[in-house]
Amino acid sequence: MNRLLALIAFLAFSGFVLILIVKVPSPDLIVVAILTIGLVAWDLLTSSGGRRG
Repeated sequence: MNRLLALIAFLAFSGFVLILIVKVPSPDLIVVAILTIGLVAWDLLTSSGGRRG
């Protein structure tokens, strides 16, 4: 359930950032936004899965 909620939050965040990229097509902003989405995706994959002891 936590992974599903994290995925929904990731999709919402990515949608917001993609709208920002489309409306303000600056090369620097695009690079930072893609890096940010990548870091959020990495956090989603590493912290929302697996068992915790």
